[in-house]
Amino acid sequence: MAKKEVKISMLQMSSIIGEVEANINKVKDLLEYRLPSDSDVLVLPEVWTVGWDCASFRASAQTLGEGSVHDFLSYIAKKNSINIIGGSYITIKDGKYYNTCPVYDRSGNLIAAYSKNHLYSYYGCDEDKYVSAGDSPVMVELDDVKFGLTICYDIRFPEIYRAYMKAGADVLINCAAWGFKKAVPWEIMTKSRAVENQCYMVALTQSGYIKNNEYNLGESRIIDYEGKEVVSILSGEGIVSGVLDLEMMYEFRTKSPTLRDIRDNYEVKLLCKN
Repeated sequence: MAKKEVKISMLQMSSIIGEVEANINKVKDLLEYRLPSDSDVLVLPEVWTVGWDCASFRASAQTLGEGSVHDFLSYIAKKNSINIIGGSYITIKDGKYYNTCPVYDRSGNLIAAYSKNHLYSYYGCDEDKYVSAGDSPVMVELDDVKFGLTICYDIRFPEIYRAYMKAGADVLINCAAWGFKKAVPWEIMTKSRAVENQCYMVALTQSGYIKNNEYNLGESRIIDYEGKEVVSILSGEGIVSGVLDLEMMYEFRTKSPTLRDIRDNYEVKLLCKN
């Protein structure tokens, strides 16, 4: 492939629970002085509009392509001439609610949307009571770079990332609101998804207090195809940016062609001892 670099900016924030307009203003303020003018893609975290509070989801829901969240993201994309992978917010369609990641091009056009395929409903969380699961992965092409979209709990299912790799993904995205008690799984799984698929991984999560002594982890990272951190923001709020060198990634795949050794089928043979 031709020489290609892409600059990704991640926005880590502590959302105000249930306050859509306040969170829009918070993102606006963070972007004002901290977004590099040469960024190609801006990535936001999961449910940044309301924070990780499932009971607040439905009251915040908006129709995809309409409403204040859409208007804001479209405006920011066009104003800054930047592609946006908009984390996620709660959308409603035909009476059903979804945890949805919208994607905008540099002109502010909504060009794709991915609804979370796996809903986290354990340890006191009950996401599946408030939203429905999406039915398929979604890969989107921005400036000739292919991005595979996932949200939070999806990271525990390597099959979706393998599907993206087989479909030609260059960059894997996981926008999350990840709990602080699960720091080790977050780091291990995000780096594993990058290594096993020889892709860049953008792993972005919220930070800060949720409620009832629960906190978001922070620890947002861009990880390269060998599992090395390109850039990270471990705590607090802010924007960090990293340059992804896709030419080097494809050279690495040529030198270490392990992806060619993947079999189409791994049928398990059960050997019984008599």
